[in-house]
Amino acid sequence: MSLLDRIRGPRDLDGLSQHELEALVAEIRAFLIREVSRTGGHLGPNLGVVELTMAMHRVFRSPRDAFVFDTGHQSYVHKLLTGRQDFSRLRQKGGIAGYPQRAESEHDIVESSHASSSLSWADGISRAFDITGQHDRSVVAVVGDGALTGGMTWEALNNISDDNSRRLVIVVNDNGRSYAPTIGGMARFLNGVRTQRSYRSLRGTSERLFSHLGRPGRAMYRGVRGATHGFLTRFVNNEVLYSNLDIKYLGPIDGHDLETLEEALTQARDFAAPVIVHVITQKGQGFDLAVNDEADQFHAVGQIDPETGESLSSAGRPAWTSVFADELVSLARRDDRIVGITAAMLRPTGLDRLAALDASRVLDVGIAEQHAVTTAAGLAFGGLHPVVAIYATFMNRAFDQVLMDVALHRAGVTFVLDRAGVTGPDGPSHHGMWDLALLQFVPGIRLAAPRDAARLEEELREAVAVDDGPTVIRYPKGSVPNQLDAVRRTDDGVDVLVEAPHRDVLIIAIGAFAHLGVDVAERVRAQGIGVTVVDPRWVVPVAASIVEMARDHRIVITLEDGVRVGGIGTRVRQELRAAGVDTAVDELGLPDAFIDHAERGEILEEAGLSAQAIARNIVQQVLGTGRVPVARPLPGEPELRIDADDAVDGARRTTD
Repeated sequence: MSLLDRIRGPRDLDGLSQHELEALVAEIRAFLIREVSRTGGHLGPNLGVVELTMAMHRVFRSPRDAFVFDTGHQSYVHKLLTGRQDFSRLRQKGGIAGYPQRAESEHDIVESSHASSSLSWADGISRAFDITGQHDRSVVAVVGDGALTGGMTWEALNNISDDNSRRLVIVVNDNGRSYAPTIGGMARFLNGVRTQRSYRSLRGTSERLFSHLGRPGRAMYRGVRGATHGFLTRFVNNEVLYSNLDIKYLGPIDGHDLETLEEALTQARDFAAPVIVHVITQKGQGFDLAVNDEADQFHAVGQIDPETGESLSSAGRPAWTSVFADELVSLARRDDRIVGITAAMLRPTGLDRLAALDASRVLDVGIAEQHAVTTAAGLAFGGLHPVVAIYATFMNRAFDQVLMDVALHRAGVTFVLDRAGVTGPDGPSHHGMWDLALLQFVPGIRLAAPRDAARLEEELREAVAVDDGPTVIRYPKGSVPNQLDAVRRTDDGVDVLVEAPHRDVLIIAIGAFAHLGVDVAERVRAQGIGVTVVDPRWVVPVAASIVEMARDHRIVITLEDGVRVGGIGTRVRQELRAAGVDTAVDELGLPDAFIDHAERGEILEEAGLSAQAIARNIVQQVLGTGRVPVARPLPGEPELRIDADDAVDGARRTTD
């Protein structure tokens, strides 16, 4: 039995010798490389925190002592040490999540993995422990992968430093990176500390001096290590950063030296007041392919060959992100006003290609979406056209800035929302399912959802031409589907994809769901039901032609990859009522729930958003056999009748 097999909980670490602990470190890294290569996941960040996580669990007593990870993709080692060692279905339906999840373990506290929130959580938890007299309980917040670039972290630090009576340990996991190298003044400062020769020289000299004195000298060195850290960090000018925080500081500390980590964390624990422990780690530690990967050190990988690091997935069709990136570069070559902004996701959002064209035209603000949006408003005021590219789930964080800084000021800013709708393996905090409901009621906003590559290119060109208000382009994760051409386009820009002789059903399909709408139309056509399928292209505002088409149909079905509540279907229904159109609207979309991790297809199937389920419902609605709302009759249209022996498959249109 391996050492890892013997670990069923954190206390199983207590009896291990130093030699066994080092062997366990190696086993965990080998496990992560083997298992994550098979399933995909956040490999690089977890390889970097093996010793740190082990030291935390040896010094503190989880779950009595609360651990908060920022962000939670650093929690794989934590899962292993708390008894979750079946990674065979990591991030898949029925398997363990890629982030902390309360349903999995009492050791998991914070599930959301929107960065920079950990210190606010830690502030609240530690205050609660203090107020309720639980003075023997500690809170440990691990802040890493660029989370210090988020403003919420500094808001929390400001409040934490105002009350120094709590057991709160802030571990700064300083690996110099988020997805890519962390940017900003804070990152430059920490990088200087990490590499400064005076610090490394003084630390090494002091350790060698005490070591020459034998075992008593080494014991003395460990005993005064905290003071030594304090002296050395003052020497390298760390007080510039921390002097005004009024929080004790320990570090920088080698994040791959288990013994040193335990000593520093023990000091922090026993100090009984807020402490910052600055730990320097290497993302991808122990896996040369990851360490040497310049792009993101295997931050997040799909299925890969662990021997070569090469992806095992077939190339297939181009990704939405790639299509956007190439078209933006093409537009930027012709329009000097176009600039890109991202929040620590230069490569994942495709803005790296614009940066390669001209680095001065791309601004990476770090994990600071609110700042990104208001900066964009300022750039627009200055005569530029900013394109803000972020994941749809992170748009939630900057809603106030979209509303009050961009829309109120009618700033010409284009938002490109990647990973919109169901994203799959990353789970509840990363599904981009809220943007349609959140953004559609922003006054003056224009919102587009392309169905294929040609439409993405076309709608992006249209978006950057708008200078009197915000525009939004949103598209899902993954590969672009096959091109789907329209049979005609209305005068106000709506694409009609399918038309039938009988006007029973109007399907308004949003974005990539256009393909689903066409599939549904084919299925119900065999039942004698006539379906018109349209892609609005620009879903907000609702085009007048859609209102008129709805007037001529028996029922309207809206399909969207977002929450039903307050979604585009709701907007369409309101527009119809305002125009005096009483056609029933069935709004199909995602439930207002936190959807667990699973493959995209599995999630859509469970939500009733498969072609088979939708077609079955439409037949019932048109025939009036149980599904509501029921399609209304239209004057002059033949009635649809049902054969008694086959209620669905025998549907036929009659004139009697």
